[in-house]
Amino acid sequence: MALSGTLQNVVAVVLEDVHPFELGVASEVFGLDRSEEGLPVYDFALASTRAGELRTHAGFTVNVPHGVERLAEADLVIAAATGVRDSYPAELVQAVRAAAERGARVLSICSGTFLLGAAGLLDGRRCTTHWRWTDELAARFPLAVVEPDVLYVDDDPVVTSAGTAAGIDACLHLVRKLQGSEVARGIARRMVVAPHREGGQAQYVNRPAATREYSSFGTVLDWMRAELDRDWTVDQLAARAHMAPRTFARRFQQETGTTPLRWLIGQRVLFAQRLLEETADPVETVAARVGFGNAATLRHHFARWLGTTPGAYRRAFGG
Repeated sequence: MALSGTLQNVVAVVLEDVHPFELGVASEVFGLDRSEEGLPVYDFALASTRAGELRTHAGFTVNVPHGVERLAEADLVIAAATGVRDSYPAELVQAVRAAAERGARVLSICSGTFLLGAAGLLDGRRCTTHWRWTDELAARFPLAVVEPDVLYVDDDPVVTSAGTAAGIDACLHLVRKLQGSEVARGIARRMVVAPHREGGQAQYVNRPAATREYSSFGTVLDWMRAELDRDWTVDQLAARAHMAPRTFARRFQQETGTTPLRWLIGQRVLFAQRLLEETADPVETVAARVGFGNAATLRHHFARWLGTTPGAYRRAFGG
């Protein structure tokens, strides 16, 4: 299998009772013409086992113009949520499997992960789905490595995401990976969503995050972003938030879904991506500017977070 780095031809799979929000996520990210803003225009299509009107989970219908043969042209196949089904049409399962085998990427949103499992694409792979269905996913596909409390998992060529809005994060992650952070930021800006939430964040937090106006964390996060090259400690951050260190660490996890260190590393990687795209600074300089100290540490985190090297990323997206 030769995995394609192309992201132009995108097909969303639609079945009866498809969940309209999750389908809308795929349509919003890949189905709109944003060429006036210098953003890519995707060849986006809907496909199913039969063309025509299909009922959504909300009761209204959607017109699906293509059969499953359309998957044969796709660079990316998206399986939107359709609920957890006992079985899937054999021709659809085969078409999804064949797309992955020839090098297409496959992305699932919420319970769409079960279709990928039926196609054998989860065996031996890390994956996730909505937290309500992770136990069922693990039971039904015992060879899958289910991660129950994350937003999305990228185990090339398969990307799986949790429920609803986590599909936005997974789609933007894939755009960023294949087309650069500037394109992902442009699409996110049009959608009025956060340009990046890293996949390891929790699917849900114990209480709603406080609004920026009243949360001490809003100020703390701004401090951290403004001084990414600083070696922050939990004690220092807690003091700025006027909390005890243990309270701060617990509250940070509750309100952001991740730890202070992991959040900081993610922000450093994002800033490094931007510098590699927009400047000619040597990799060693980029590493120092973002707070990793040296090129070796930057390469380590790029490999873990993005599956590539700073040099390869710059060659792909610099300029």
